[in-house]
Amino acid sequence: MKLRFCESEIDYWANRYREFQRPAGREREDLVIELRGDIQQRECLTRSELHKVAYWKTRNIFGRADLTLRNSEKFIQEVTTQAFTGTDDWEKLISLTRLEGIQQPTASAILHLYDNGKYPILDIHALYSAGWAWKKRTSYPFWPEYVQGCRNIANRNSVSMRHLDRALWRFSFEQGTREPGC
Repeated sequence: MKLRFCESEIDYWANRYREFQRPAGREREDLVIELRGDIQQRECLTRSELHKVAYWKTRNIFGRADLTLRNSEKFIQEVTTQAFTGTDDWEKLISLTRLEGIQQPTASAILHLYDNGKYPILDIHALYSAGWAWKKRTSYPFWPEYVQGCRNIANRNSVSMRHLDRALWRFSFEQGTREPGC
């Protein structure tokens, strides 16, 4: 994994993410982050919490977030408990896609926000900034490699995965497909 910007610029891009975040987006993000303590203590999500994080990630495009409301409370608890207590990064991601309305990008957001491990979010912007093609995101070796690459960068730079994710997203949003160098 090779970032399309210098690691020394992580703070710059992450701070720009928050600086230019729209109030409604900031409110939705803060809401899902505030749920972290309760969810980590329970080791599962409720239906309401699942809907909130799906809405934050998808903005309900094509009604995807609303599809999560079709899952029973019990099924959501079973699936999210399995994901949070599992040990295999790929299994954790894929197990969450058993929930209606949850695809790999939202599953990664759930792990990113609520799992005790450090997980990046699968997002076209973040992947671009990390030097990955969006089309590779569904392959098995991709997810564990992407997770480990992001963990290495976060650890090397003493930043949280959330901080790194914000930097990855904002850089791509501002730079598009240009190829900057260090």
